Amino acid sequence: MTGVADATLKTGVSALSVESVSHAYGARIALDDVSFDIAPASFAVLLGLNGAGKSTLFSVITHLYVSRLGVVRIFGCDVARNSGAALARLGVVFQQRTLDPDLSVAQNLAYHGALHGIGPHETRERGAVQLARVGLADRAGDKVRFLSGGQMRRVEIARALLHRPRMLLLDEPTAGLDIKARAGILEVVRGLVADEGIGVLWATHLVDEIRADDHVIVLHKGRVLADGPSRSVVGAAGARSIGEAFTSLTGSGGEGGEW
Repeated sequence: MTGVADATLKTGVSALSVESVSHAYGARIALDDVSFDIAPASFAVLLGLNGAGKSTLFSVITHLYVSRLGVVRIFGCDVARNSGAALARLGVVFQQRTLDPDLSVAQNLAYHGALHGIGPHETRERGAVQLARVGLADRAGDKVRFLSGGQMRRVEIARALLHRPRMLLLDEPTAGLDIKARAGILEVVRGLVADEGIGVLWATHLVDEIRADDHVIVLHKGRVLADGPSRSVVGAAGARSIGEAFTSLTGSGGEGGEW
């Protein structure tokens, strides 16, 4: 782990702290007094239906939006007051694809490296390491448009790790992928937590992506309805599964992994 991560583990500082965050689009409230903390080196799931406010929250965390009320801190750094230091510790994979399809994988990584002030040689070295980590070591020279959806997501994860963040946000990263590709992406990201000690906030509406020991934050209509270990959320709802607990909490219908 980096010195930043070691220090935060010793002092008990959260990898991500969201405190009383609210945001509105005109008269429509998108986030209403949202608060939670994520520990370093942990896998947390932000679970909510489409339109629950997950993407808005990610935009606030990454300082694309300025929240009306509340504070967001990444390893103790206030995103609003010290955005450079805070965001340097953060890697992000947004729901919408953001790779340039006409550039090669390596060129997409090089552009990201330049934005973070990483030199070309070091970018190539780091890029090779991260592409190997996500299982795409042999695709650096390929144009992005020739990759599958799952491979594109893997490239986006490699790119998000290029500047060596200690916290990773992923917004519906498996949307539109088949079962095998979804499982592969989850395996890669869970491996980052186990092997590298990276904290993860994984936003999804798919309950089958959740394990019993995952930290789960249920977001519904902009409000946090539950926050804790998955098994605790299930128990508090008097349910038999996280899917049943989610349905009970939100009043949503549907069976299986999607709503």
